[in-house]
Amino acid sequence: MNPIIYTIGEPAGIGADIILQLASEQSLIDVICLGDINLLKQRSEDLGIDIRFVNYPDMSTNQRELAVWHHPMEQLDFSDGPTEKNAWAVLSLLDLAVEGCLSGEFSAMVTGPLHKGIINDAGIPFSGHTEYLANKTNSELPVMLLASDDLKVALLTTHLPLKDVSDSITQELIIKITTIIDRDLKTKYGIDNARILVCGLNPHAGEGGHLGMEEIETIIPALESLRKLGVNVIGPLPADTLFTEKYLADADVVLAMYHDQGLPVLKAKSFGNAANITLGLPIIRTSVDHGTACDIAGTGLADVGSLVAAMAAARKMASLASKNDRIAK
Repeated sequence: MNPIIYTIGEPAGIGADIILQLASEQSLIDVICLGDINLLKQRSEDLGIDIRFVNYPDMSTNQRELAVWHHPMEQLDFSDGPTEKNAWAVLSLLDLAVEGCLSGEFSAMVTGPLHKGIINDAGIPFSGHTEYLANKTNSELPVMLLASDDLKVALLTTHLPLKDVSDSITQELIIKITTIIDRDLKTKYGIDNARILVCGLNPHAGEGGHLGMEEIETIIPALESLRKLGVNVIGPLPADTLFTEKYLADADVVLAMYHDQGLPVLKAKSFGNAANITLGLPIIRTSVDHGTACDIAGTGLADVGSLVAAMAAARKMASLASKNDRIAK
């Protein structure tokens, strides 16, 4: 299996810290770190971690070694916090990783956290990894999935203001997103006939139209169409009771209507130990479930739990993809 590429993300954040900490704890012989090697050296000194850096295409062979594909940043002085000067260089890390995954050089990409505000302040419209990677891979519809050991939550809409959510929910969108989830759970997780629980949009899933008509006019007809296509969907269910053991015991994934409907539950249960996964792409991409945490960069306080989960998810999906390719041949 080809190596996994890790992009460090915002250089003023903890993306460098967590890969260095992980390399000090376990062997990363299948991982390449894409970023500024001078930043990594500087941060390893700050953290007191003795790491040997190997220049890619050479690979690490032991614990406390890290293979690095050097890509320089414009500025490494973060005394005033993250800088807009690095925005283009940070995005170019994603471009290189995507190109390598599409060509087959890498089996998957794992991304460190980015600072959306800094990138936008640099004059670059940017709403997040999910949308950016979809554009770079010519993917029509990416799906954001957060996964822990005992819960997977996918989002129908992602980074939208709450006032825009209802108008964005259409039968077509529900059918497309759910079909992608069903397909990718099979191809990337090996889950056949995934049981998909679907949240209602309104309190009590609309209470028969008394608390909103979106369920009756949009969500229920879409789910009926999906059932005719053979997709195993259940719902719409009230979101305040869906996330209980009664419903989750036999569920493979929950489809939430918007970002803050589903993710607070998953993060309350598993924050720091969940992976962010993008479905609907022709490549495998996972990420950490947290932000840049610039205030603790270089202090040793960053937790590697989510990176461990993101790496494990990438390896598992890449292994399944490799197996499926061998069978197809």
